[in-house]
Amino acid sequence: MIRPIEKDQLFLQQKAQPATPADRQVMQDLKDTLAANATRCVGMAANMIGVAKRIIIVQMGPLPVVMVNPYITGQTGQYQTTEGCLSLDGERPATRFQQITVQFQDVNFKPHTQEFTGFVAQIIQHEVAHCDGVLI
Repeated sequence: MIRPIEKDQLFLQQKAQPATPADRQVMQDLKDTLAANATRCVGMAANMIGVAKRIIIVQMGPLPVVMVNPYITGQTGQYQTTEGCLSLDGERPATRFQQITVQFQDVNFKPHTQEFTGFVAQIIQHEVAHCDGVLI
């Protein structure tokens, strides 16, 4: 189901709770909502659709990838950039890292540890920050 984009900054600044198998519908709603906003969005966190759970989705090439309970465990190559967000107006400065290591679970709750670089790493950092209640 396509959900409206949450714009309440007080809600968005709350830390997300760990996701469980009971949150599978949230994963599908993220896929649907990202697809509906594909022309202006490359990633989303569950709190952006009004659900305070630690779930993100990232467009990686043609495929949207859902990451459940993601945590960044390593990062190198700090740089400054500007980013936009569907939940906020305009663009803002952000500090990001060129390469990150992420621990997460897939939609079946199988654990993974994976490295990401470049723009995909930037998207993941933005969405994980949402899970931590941090806005750009």
